[in-house]
Amino acid sequence: MSAPEARGADLDRIELTGLRARGRHGVLPAERELGQEFVVDVSLGLDTRPAAETDDLSRTVDYGALADRLVAVVRGEPVDLIETLAERLAQVCLEDPTVRQVDVTVHKPAAPVPHPFADVAVKISRSRR
Repeated sequence: MSAPEARGADLDRIELTGLRARGRHGVLPAERELGQEFVVDVSLGLDTRPAAETDDLSRTVDYGALADRLVAVVRGEPVDLIETLAERLAQVCLEDPTVRQVDVTVHKPAAPVPHPFADVAVKISRSRR
């Protein structure tokens, strides 16, 4: 895979943004006990031409089914770091054989920060090897 393709430069994009789910991720005991809302954005790099040419959902990403799998991860087994959560979400996206590259952002808008802030987020990019 060339460097531009690995970064997704030559790929089409399917984006799912603002996906909300409650999870119990965090280092602090209160985060694990009470939980909080997380917001997930994914941008999938793939070739959409086969689906467009055939008008066949099976040749692209079913973003409704993907949303279900991503929400299950957020609601699932707690982790300390949103970096770990982002990695798990990226791996779910890459399980789809049509997805070659993914950018994942995990927002933690209620992070335990003792000062006014708009958002805390981790952004990662992963590619099929």
